Amino acid sequence: MSEPIFEITKAAAFDAAHYLEEGPADHRYRRLHGHSFQVEASVRGAVADGHEWVADLGELDRALKSLAGDLDHGLLNDHPGLETPTLERLCLHFAKALKPKFPGLSRVVVSRPTIGERCEFRL
Repeated sequence: MSEPIFEITKAAAFDAAHYLEEGPADHRYRRLHGHSFQVEASVRGAVADGHEWVADLGELDRALKSLAGDLDHGLLNDHPGLETPTLERLCLHFAKALKPKFPGLSRVVVSRPTIGERCEFRL
C-alpha cells in the first residue's frame, strides 16, 4: 500500500473595496464598491517526518489570517499585484505569499459568498 496523502484546509475572511478599469466607461464595475471575501488555502501531502500531520494547521491559520488582515477594510487596488483585483489575481496573491512557507500548497479559493462567486486556483 502506498503512503496515504492528505489535504488540509484553513479559511479566513476579509472585507475590502475595489474597482476595475476594464469595460465601458459607464460599467458598474468601474465604480468603487466592496465585498466580503473568504479565502481558503489547502496543503496536500503525506504526513511529515517526525510529525503526525501534513502541515501545522495553526501556522497555516496564522499565515492566512495575516494575509487576509493586510487586505481587510482597504482598497485592493492599492496592493502591488492587485492593481486589477479580480478573483483570479487574488488567488495568485495568496498563493505567491503562502507557497514559500507551505511547499505542499495545492489549492487557493477566493470567494464572495454573498453573491455566489468563487475562483479556485490549483497548484
